[in-house]
Amino acid sequence: MKKYLPAATAAAAVVAVLAAAPATLAAPAAAPSSASAASAPGDSSAVAPSPSAPRPSARVVASGERVDAGGGFTVWLTEEGKYWTGPDGYENFRSVVDGNVDPSRPGVSHQSEGSAGAGVFHSGLYYGTKKAGKIVLTGTDGTKTTAVLLELPGRPGWGVWYAHTGPENDGGAAVALYDRKGRLLAGLPGWNA
Repeated sequence: MKKYLPAATAAAAVVAVLAAAPATLAAPAAAPSSASAASAPGDSSAVAPSPSAPRPSARVVASGERVDAGGGFTVWLTEEGKYWTGPDGYENFRSVVDGNVDPSRPGVSHQSEGSAGAGVFHSGLYYGTKKAGKIVLTGTDGTKTTAVLLELPGRPGWGVWYAHTGPENDGGAAVALYDRKGRLLAGLPGWNA
């Protein structure tokens, strides 16, 4: 199953409440599934600090360098965007140059494929910031998963993220993008809650 989430602003879509544990985000309201990209509003009141914690940083990869993302998935970046293949071998692409993402403000996209019985591969773009610190998925059951971040050299202001969730989550995870200081920059709500 492949699912795409509709565009929504982070202020309307994600309620960020950061508690004592690192990468803790309150589960946002459910939303219908469809194509995805969401951006945080320019309002700085949407930014919430998190406690001090190790901050994952993006792994820098060369254009076209294939990264084994586990579970039969491979991810790679070029100046045009994100590519990925799954166990089926079918090549997928998400552009950063076709005008469907707004690089002038932080945002995140989300694609997922897999099944509730076998687990789900999640991936997407993050963009509009050169200070991405981490992406956290919050599953429909409340499980939190920190994604792997990939970027091209020179901090181009966008990158790719990916993560795997277990069979208890069928792709309806909420996605939150944080800066390196732990502040929420953008997010997408989960669905199937």
